[in-house]
Amino acid sequence: MFPGIGTLVNVVAVLVGAGLGVALGHRLSERTRDVVTDGLGLVTLLIAGLSALAVTDPELSALIGDSAPMLVVLGSVLVGGIVGSLLRLEQRVEGLGGWLQQRLTSGTGSAERHRFVEGFVVASLVFCTGPLTILGALNDGLGRGAEELFLKSALDGFAALAFAAAFGWGVAASVLTVVAVQGSLTVLGVLLGDVLPDAHVSALTAVGGLLLVGVALRLLRVREIPVADLLPALLVAPFLVSLVAAIR
Repeated sequence: MFPGIGTLVNVVAVLVGAGLGVALGHRLSERTRDVVTDGLGLVTLLIAGLSALAVTDPELSALIGDSAPMLVVLGSVLVGGIVGSLLRLEQRVEGLGGWLQQRLTSGTGSAERHRFVEGFVVASLVFCTGPLTILGALNDGLGRGAEELFLKSALDGFAALAFAAAFGWGVAASVLTVVAVQGSLTVLGVLLGDVLPDAHVSALTAVGGLLLVGVALRLLRVREIPVADLLPALLVAPFLVSLVAAIR
């Protein structure tokens, strides 16, 4: 199989799931769609918690010390949040969603626009911030197989069905984000020739889990956390691990 096959399968799964979700969503009441969204929020929270537990990984503690992993996660989120807010990533992602809504749908009302943008933003974040995204795309680029992305495709397909039932075609538009993020990571894997050390991956996974908590809070309508502004934290985490390890 060629590098990138995992992302291709992922895109097809999201589109099929979103199409089925849109077809089903019109037959569901608003209350039912809200219940579906709440259920997705709870499942996302569960996945986030399991990912965030990577902060307790023994290899990470052995490399930078027992107390440092939590500080690395904290530093990553703070530095990443500052960088993301200065770059206005959340506004840019929402702006892209609005631009796509104008060109891909006929709905012009503010409620329809908000629903499309929210579906695009939430689906993009859920599909692109988990550990399977990073490890799967890197391994795909390294020629080590795309099994992780195939598993992710199955999960994303079902998630897209549920998301699209609640948010509509904005979920399908998130494949553009999937292609951009996973495609870039696959190319990076081809260029690197090797994956990140396990300790660095653990820190990155823990930060990704924390960001997914923010996504879950959005789905549960607890607070509109600008998760996109925090995405640079995923790049900061491995750097901080290397920095702390060098100082130690």
